[in-house]
Amino acid sequence: QVELVESGGGLVQAGGSLRLSCAASGRTFSNYELGWFRQAPGKERESVARINWSGSITYYADSVKGRFTISRDNAKSTAYLQMNSLKPEDTGVYYCALGRTMFGSMDYWGKGTLVTVSS
Repeated sequence: QVELVESGGGLVQAGGSLRLSCAASGRTFSNYELGWFRQAPGKERESVARINWSGSITYYADSVKGRFTISRDNAKSTAYLQMNSLKPEDTGVYYCALGRTMFGSMDYWGKGTLVTVSS
């Protein structure tokens, strides 16, 4: 079993930045691919960014490309999502998740952290 805890969310003005963290405990963090997802009010959850086990391969949704950066530190069992140039449409609950494959179903989910971007 793996426990994931997100942190770093909050209220920020449009154009601002936030850095989300995802701390893992339990099974070996580096055995898993990782993704950040978000769910805006009234909308379905969507994939934001993904990173492979070593950090050498990353993927971004078109909506965040060039503004968000995903990274991981396997020695600390922690992943990050640096979010710059935030827009009101980035508002939502952000979740991190681990899976055996980069684009398959995810096996473990955190409870999420709320990001609110005001205009």
